[in-house]
Amino acid sequence: MLALNYKTILGVALPMMVTGFIQSIVLLTDASLIARYSTEAFAAVGNAGLMYVTLFMCLAGMADGAQIIIARRIGQNRPQLIGQVFGSTIWILMLLAIGLFVVLFFFMPNWINQYAEQKEIARLQGIYLGQRSYALFFAMITLSIQAFFLAEGKSWVVLVSALLTASSNALLDYVLIFGELGFPEMGIKGAALASTIADAIGMLSMVGFLIFSKEQKKYKLLAYFKIEINSIKEVLKVGSPLLLQGFSALATWTLFFTWLEQKSTFDLTVSQNIRSIYFLAFVPIWGFAGTTKTYISQYLGAKKIDQIPLIQRKIQLLTVAFMLCTFHGALLYPEILIRMVNPAEAYVAKSAAILELIAVSILLFGFISVYFQTIHGSGNTLHSMLIEFFTVGVYTIFCYLFIKVWMLDVYWIWTIEYIYFGVLGIISITYLRKVNWQNKQV
Repeated sequence: MLALNYKTILGVALPMMVTGFIQSIVLLTDASLIARYSTEAFAAVGNAGLMYVTLFMCLAGMADGAQIIIARRIGQNRPQLIGQVFGSTIWILMLLAIGLFVVLFFFMPNWINQYAEQKEIARLQGIYLGQRSYALFFAMITLSIQAFFLAEGKSWVVLVSALLTASSNALLDYVLIFGELGFPEMGIKGAALASTIADAIGMLSMVGFLIFSKEQKKYKLLAYFKIEINSIKEVLKVGSPLLLQGFSALATWTLFFTWLEQKSTFDLTVSQNIRSIYFLAFVPIWGFAGTTKTYISQYLGAKKIDQIPLIQRKIQLLTVAFMLCTFHGALLYPEILIRMVNPAEAYVAKSAAILELIAVSILLFGFISVYFQTIHGSGNTLHSMLIEFFTVGVYTIFCYLFIKVWMLDVYWIWTIEYIYFGVLGIISITYLRKVNWQNKQV
């Protein structure tokens, strides 16, 4: 079981934070390169990328459920059950990936073309998704293995895989978008293909780590690929609410950008600038989210409930401190950050002003996210799903009012972030204080 001190917490979180940072830099690089290729392609990649990530979150939510169960078994010292959970996770994610691919590849481009106001952007989104959808099959394997290593606290494996994925993605982006080193110029299709190939490289690295790891032999992870109905039910019970929760959160954000596209190309481009930089702020949140789930699940499994408040305080302090390191530019030099993504002068001032506006809301989220992740780690994923549903419901109502009814300036539209993070925080804290969540059996 993981020790409760800053050194061990950082040992688990730092590789995941570096992984998140690398992924954020890749997103910035992608956005910067495609923005220099064409404004329409930049807007299309932003919206189509969100659609892909929305469906990807279904896989990630189910993998999070597996991580919670494996961490709980480690805390309970029941290693003989871990292989079954891992094998069941592979089966579930494989079937899920097939279903999501069908939606993304065969149906989504037509749906986009039907509701989009900008037909050229809609066409480019279809091209992007046609290539990007194949990455779901690589993601199902990567996420299954990642869930196991994160539950073990072995997050450096995820870091190394992310480094390989990010470096190959950056190189392939440059080569395939602009047609360098003898390759044809592919534009937005090249951007999607580069990311998909990079995901395949990351998957192969994770498979290699698993095959040669001592944990694979210890838990006999590759010996449990027969269908275990009870184990599958267990993973579905914990993971399904997280799947729906992740999907609803990203789907709502996709709806937000869709309404902005219908409002004006200027508002959409400004908001895509913000979205590209936004992920820098989430670097510590992602790192400490996985760390929180692992710690909470392991300590509840070991019946050390009294240590939970100390876990929360330590992780909150570290989260906010690291957020100030990664996202201070939003307050001190927002225009420089914006120009890194999109140098077009028409969008810089408005984008920078919005970045300053939402900076405090993200710091707020860094603090309250630990409470929300505690609910996840406890195994009360159905309750966390209901909290998320209520929050995105409020968010969607205000999005509709701000964009469709009141038609506010894009600057004031982005104040919606304070509503989302505020509602999520209030409900999460109230839940932990009023509900007997510590005794959930997983």
